[in-house]
Amino acid sequence: MYEGKLLDKILDIDNLNQAFKQVKRNKGAAGVDGMTVQELGAYMALNKDEIISQIRQRTFNPQPVLRVEIPKPNGGVRLLGIPTVKDRVIQQAIAQILTPMFDKTFSEYSYGFRPNRYAEMAIIQTLDYLNDGHDWIVDIDLERFFDTVNHDRLMNLVSRTVDDGDVISLIRKFLVSGVQIDEEYKETIIGTPQGGNLSPLLSNIMLNELDIELEGRGLRFVRYADDCIIMVKSEMAAKRVMRSVTKFIEEKLGLIVNSTKTKVTRPNDPNMKFLGFGFFKDYQSDLYKAKPHQKSVENFQYKLKQLTRKNWSVETKFQVQRINQVIRGWVNYFKVGYMKTVLGKIDAHIRVRLRTCIWKKWKTAKNRRKNLIKLGMERYNAYKYSHTSKGAVRIAYSWVLSTTITNKRLARFGLISCVQHYNKVHA
Repeated sequence: MYEGKLLDKILDIDNLNQAFKQVKRNKGAAGVDGMTVQELGAYMALNKDEIISQIRQRTFNPQPVLRVEIPKPNGGVRLLGIPTVKDRVIQQAIAQILTPMFDKTFSEYSYGFRPNRYAEMAIIQTLDYLNDGHDWIVDIDLERFFDTVNHDRLMNLVSRTVDDGDVISLIRKFLVSGVQIDEEYKETIIGTPQGGNLSPLLSNIMLNELDIELEGRGLRFVRYADDCIIMVKSEMAAKRVMRSVTKFIEEKLGLIVNSTKTKVTRPNDPNMKFLGFGFFKDYQSDLYKAKPHQKSVENFQYKLKQLTRKNWSVETKFQVQRINQVIRGWVNYFKVGYMKTVLGKIDAHIRVRLRTCIWKKWKTAKNRRKNLIKLGMERYNAYKYSHTSKGAVRIAYSWVLSTTITNKRLARFGLISCVQHYNKVHA
């Protein structure tokens, strides 16, 4: 138990400055008041003392969060709550002090939103369990977790560690600050807005009760935020665990388990997806291994397709920079998976689409002829193909561009290869 003076640590100037810098780094959209991250510094300089005074006197009231809908890649929407930038600073200041206090109490098998823990560690642990013979999976799906958290249960869990009424009161105010949907205010009797700086910590505090229960039963599990899988040795055990864990979550935690998505499955089931990964059995080594799930690959391809649109009128240099950002981020995330073959195909497709974009940007026959000659094509052929009636895609696939805008030239221009970056992160 941590007693008293906790609010002083949260409102310490150094802690608030660190929180302000983190909110600026995170960027993000404006909340209901329209204030942007760029305007935040000037506002805090003028109003910081008043905000601190209001928090100490318990007269500080957070503004409602702005509810927005984020389309999911597989259809449907994810509801996101955007607090004002001012409220994000206060939430971040609270999280910075409370996180070290709570983190040491969390399970070794919880990986989401925790310092020095990430998805790759969760996948490695999953593979350890699968290859130890626990290859029946109970895939638990919590329905609208962030929207169904019971405030009283959550605050009871927080108060077991935090014995400072001012801090408890401040956290509860953020929980009940309400949401604004299309100019209409709505109270938040339950739930914690997904998108707030404090929400990840609060979700881990709530779901740590599930971790404690699973560990108490001696079950092997991996949890990343509200994504949780449990691994057992037989189908019968899996079905029994699914029933009893569902009962615990709904009756003891007051959360809702999605009965249509919660299932017993096997690692090599094409529909089995955990943190964007799928699994397969390597029959040479007789071991399960991870790979990017097909849906993750399709999402990656879609992002690259958007960045290589023929009608996107930006400089090729900027286009390549954006492509590289997406490649690095995706490959770095999935580096623990096996994916060289699929990356090779994606590399080839990116290069073709980029050649198509370049051909379209050259626009006129005169410009195309000039650039083809510059790239080493004979004048006669350059004149002939600069006047071709073939479409940009056919030209991109043909020798006309593959022998002039070569793979080496694209690499010298700055385009990174998915395969080479994968090899680099494994070196």
